[in-house]
Amino acid sequence: MGQPVRRQGKLAARIVSQIEELIAARRLASGDQLPTEREMAALLRVSRPSLREAIRILEARGRLVVRHGRGVFLGEGHPDPAAFPTALRAGATELTERELLDMREALEVSAAAWAAERISETQLTELRSALDEMTALAHDADPSELTRLDARFHLTVANAANNRFLRHVMGVLLDLTRPAVERSLAIPGRVVRSWPDHERIYAALRAHDPTAAGNAVRAHIRAARTVNTINSSG
Repeated sequence: MGQPVRRQGKLAARIVSQIEELIAARRLASGDQLPTEREMAALLRVSRPSLREAIRILEARGRLVVRHGRGVFLGEGHPDPAAFPTALRAGATELTERELLDMREALEVSAAAWAAERISETQLTELRSALDEMTALAHDADPSELTRLDARFHLTVANAANNRFLRHVMGVLLDLTRPAVERSLAIPGRVVRSWPDHERIYAALRAHDPTAAGNAVRAHIRAARTVNTINSSG
């Protein structure tokens, strides 16, 4: 560690690898805090904006959790989607956005129902935190930041379902659908309109109501699919 990150290729991908090396070198476990953004940027000899992009990628994969005002932590129980079978991951990149959103609906409805039965108070607090940050940034945040918070919310639901394979697949799907989600959240007013969807999901999970949780997720993803279809055709 501590060597300059080479500039050729995709810098964010290279910084992701360096962060993974840092995690391994320091033998960090789930829930452990990583060095501060300033410290990591100096250690890897990269700009802080480039570092933030790499952190967003790892958060979308479920490897890291960013807690506003507190720091960056190693994801609790989230496996690394880079270890996902290569052939399947490569094939997934050829799918259309509609196909990927269909798979998210199929998986996340079940995940929400399971999560409603198994979610902990700590996980409910994490969901509340992601929602509050998203609401606070709704009118002036960069779409990539909103996408990061959206992924954090959905990965926490998947983690609460307490199924390791599901968490793994969800990390891959959220990674692949990130461009579509970011385009959707860039539409003026979209975050404000989607806020009630997330609140309904949260309320159903807090009430430990599997049916309501599944229905809320289904409605949320179908609304997102409609917005993406209109935006693409426009």
